[in-house]
Amino acid sequence: MTSALTLPSSELTSSWPDTPPGADPLPGQLDRWLASRGAELVAVRRHIHAHPELSYHEFETAALVARELAVAGLKPRFLPKGNGVICDIGTGDRVIAFRADLDALPIQDTKDVAYRSTVDGVMHACGHDVHTTILLGLGLALAKLNEEGQLPGRVRLLFQPAEESIPSGAPHVIAAGGLKDVAAIFALHCYPQLPAGLVGVRSGPFTAAADTLEVRLRGAGGHTARPHLTTDLVHALGRVIVDVPALLDRRMDARAGVSMVWGTVHAGEAYNAIPAEGYAKGTIRILSREAWREAPELITRLIKDVVAATGAEADVVYTRGVPPVINDRMTSAVIAAAAGAALGPERVVEAEISMGGEDFAFYLEQVPGTMIRLGTSTPGSEIRRDIHQAGFDVDERAIGYGIRVMAHTALAALASGAF
Repeated sequence: MTSALTLPSSELTSSWPDTPPGADPLPGQLDRWLASRGAELVAVRRHIHAHPELSYHEFETAALVARELAVAGLKPRFLPKGNGVICDIGTGDRVIAFRADLDALPIQDTKDVAYRSTVDGVMHACGHDVHTTILLGLGLALAKLNEEGQLPGRVRLLFQPAEESIPSGAPHVIAAGGLKDVAAIFALHCYPQLPAGLVGVRSGPFTAAADTLEVRLRGAGGHTARPHLTTDLVHALGRVIVDVPALLDRRMDARAGVSMVWGTVHAGEAYNAIPAEGYAKGTIRILSREAWREAPELITRLIKDVVAATGAEADVVYTRGVPPVINDRMTSAVIAAAAGAALGPERVVEAEISMGGEDFAFYLEQVPGTMIRLGTSTPGSEIRRDIHQAGFDVDERAIGYGIRVMAHTALAALASGAF
């Protein structure tokens, strides 16, 4: 790989990990080859971090990825809008896919580092720059194996735009043929609650469905001295805010993992005037795929029933976000074993369930697959900069660990006949 993005050799020691003790080597001297190019990959991550792009505007990031893949002798193709990349490596009818997301968040970068975001109000606060660099490194490593005739099948890299937006980018990748012939798909996500060098794997529910809800009420306003002559909108909103979540808890199976939380409520301005309009907005998060499918009709009906007793009129807008990520049992077993081979079995732990949303779920609606958590905090440090925070950063050794895990996963999945 010849890249214009480089770091001084002094950066390599602190940013690229040694092969963990007890880990299995990658074939074709890939461990040594990756280590020799570690500084270049770290430089790629820092360049992307310094030049973030918001959802649906990832044109320069996609172009950078495509250039690096082309230098390695691969044939990447852009999504129709040019803000994402699909690239196959090797040959075969059965494809193993890997996905990374490209977009950043509208958050101000407050870190005092050389690679701080140069775009005001935009930063990679969720680690997508790390995800992209790991997938790029995986592609370069597998391209080398393929050149040497040691890649036993076909692997597809999916560099996806707009994970952070609604509607999100995964359906666009699927529409562009991203899942054609795919037997299984894998992804990872930065997780600062784990130190670099550890990964979390979990079969079954992994992240929640994430939908949005808006309730607008209307009625005759008036003086607070005569509420009986009005439709008391504030009282009606209070009923919606309190009663609907309580009723929902009794109408859905508790094992479905349903969370209904209001984020904003507004009605009126004057303390002594009952308003004629008001609204509440919030989120619905659900771990069960079946409960998620039932939620819009049930929640809309509950709201209408609660509001009917108040005399107000209600408009309900329920907006689908993303389905829940339900990791497949067999692919989870494959990536857990591969991560153990890549890092050592003691470095693979059970991942926690998250109520956050992830549009990787759209792929899992069509093919089996698994997402894992990649530790990104510095081992021994008490500092835990969470994702979506202005000071978020990672221990860059996580890049090397992530590439090793995904390379072992690719080879294990290609060799598996389980899916």
